Amino acid sequence: MAARALLANPMLTAYRHTEEFALVRRHASALKPAFGRLLGYALVVESGFARLIKAPLPAQAPVRPARRSSGSEFTPRTYTYLALVCAGLLARDVGEQVLLSQLVEQIRADAVTAGITIDDTLAERRDLVAAIDLLLAWGVLTETDGTVTAWGERREEALLTVTRGLLPHLVFRPLHPLDRPDLLWVADPNEPEQPRRTLRRKLVENPLVHRGDLSDAERDVLRRERTELTRVLEESFGLTLEVRAEGALAYDADAQLTDVVFPGTGTVRQAALLLIDALIGALQPSPGTEVTLDGRTLPGVLAPWHVVDDELGKLAQAHVGVWRTDVLDHPLQLRDEAADLLNAVGLCTVTAEGLVVHPAAARYRPTVRLAPPATRAKRRLDDAQQFQTPLFTDGTDESGEPT
Repeated sequence: MAARALLANPMLTAYRHTEEFALVRRHASALKPAFGRLLGYALVVESGFARLIKAPLPAQAPVRPARRSSGSEFTPRTYTYLALVCAGLLARDVGEQVLLSQLVEQIRADAVTAGITIDDTLAERRDLVAAIDLLLAWGVLTETDGTVTAWGERREEALLTVTRGLLPHLVFRPLHPLDRPDLLWVADPNEPEQPRRTLRRKLVENPLVHRGDLSDAERDVLRRERTELTRVLEESFGLTLEVRAEGALAYDADAQLTDVVFPGTGTVRQAALLLIDALIGALQPSPGTEVTLDGRTLPGVLAPWHVVDDELGKLAQAHVGVWRTDVLDHPLQLRDEAADLLNAVGLCTVTAEGLVVHPAAARYRPTVRLAPPATRAKRRLDDAQQFQTPLFTDGTDESGEPT
């Protein structure tokens, strides 16, 4: 349970995640070597927080962008504010608590030093609020008095409490020795290849793994040590492993570990689920179908964008009274959001030519169950049941309900 709590939320604080943090702290001595041995992750446990520091994922892994409370992705501007807020919180004169106005002044001073132009418009303030909201969700900040939203809209003061010990552990490795930002998520070239560990890491972080995205050594581990891999994933993280010709799937039957819910409620999730069925029905893929794009071979069938647009347009017309009007009024936005969702859960791959629908998507198609043919005895029984409730002359039964 403690390992699953950390996978579901790699940043646990005593204030926001009381029970989970207490569980992790109780088992910290066993969790630290286990995460290091199985996944190559470092676990930091202090008096007020626990931080699971993950290693970089491969370039083929689905992107997990930071999101606003509304669900929209962070823009480059919002990420800039996130970096400035973290730098401002690490300033020497910022203690365990800070006024939001004081933090904003520090951010503006740091922006001038870094050569970044920031304005005091409502849009800019909302970007700043979104960045702070993310730190609130992570437990790095806590609203002690007032709210960040009120400051963004009406400039009302707010007092924030800072979990300072967590701040240096937000990134994977120290920043000062890096020459370029992209080196932050590049794997350490001096670390020896450990195919067992990297395979487990891929399955834990992105449950659906294409066989073509595995190295030769990882494919060999999957073939030779499948039983042991199944045992480790089940005992350590409560995941069930399925291996198919196209790849491997490690899923959580309790649906508690994923950061992307699918299927589920809401227009985009419903549209994505129905789009899978529509595309498979329209393209009729055959077993073993593969697509090669930009030197990468993917299992599945290619749905060109015009086919995706046509099928999604039909679905939008059929659900015009149910789906959100703001999404229906912007079909390209609906297509992009549905495609991004399917890409995030590994059921489709977004390419310049269209969507590559993975064979695993077929497991989400609705199953039609036909009723067995009625026998002569069944028909006689149905006819007899029609006359078991006596009818009154006013056209009602004994309960008074119309028939």
